[in-house]
Amino acid sequence: MKRIGFVSLVALSVVAPGPAAGQGTDELAAEVRAAERAFASSMAERDIEAFASHIADEAVFFTGKVLRGVAAIKEAWSPFFEGESAPFSWEPESVQVLDSGTLALSSGPVLDPEGNRIGTFNSVWRLEPDGEWKVVFDKGCDS
Repeated sequence: MKRIGFVSLVALSVVAPGPAAGQGTDELAAEVRAAERAFASSMAERDIEAFASHIADEAVFFTGKVLRGVAAIKEAWSPFFEGESAPFSWEPESVQVLDSGTLALSSGPVLDPEGNRIGTFNSVWRLEPDGEWKVVFDKGCDS
């Protein structure tokens, strides 16, 4: 019986995502910050495909209504990618990573085209098995 438990634990450690050996939460937070900036750049660059590439397949976005899955999120957000200039931008101000290195919270200002703060975003990122950080939850709020 103990052998089965050990085998299960070894199998779980192989498939469960985790930080690379020796990575601390500060290094992981820097990775998430870079991922969030790339995510925001997709809006500035008007690239809906790049935007979608940062979203986990099972993600949930709260945008007045709940959007489930990358396809629904992409469809609902595509109007924001129309036109030559972005209707808003965002920048990570605070990033915290769990000690396990598998989940992170990124938060910061949402700005209008003139640079005025119009809200705050909150994104939960998950380290995927392929080593990429992807958004699993996203919710903005006023101010």
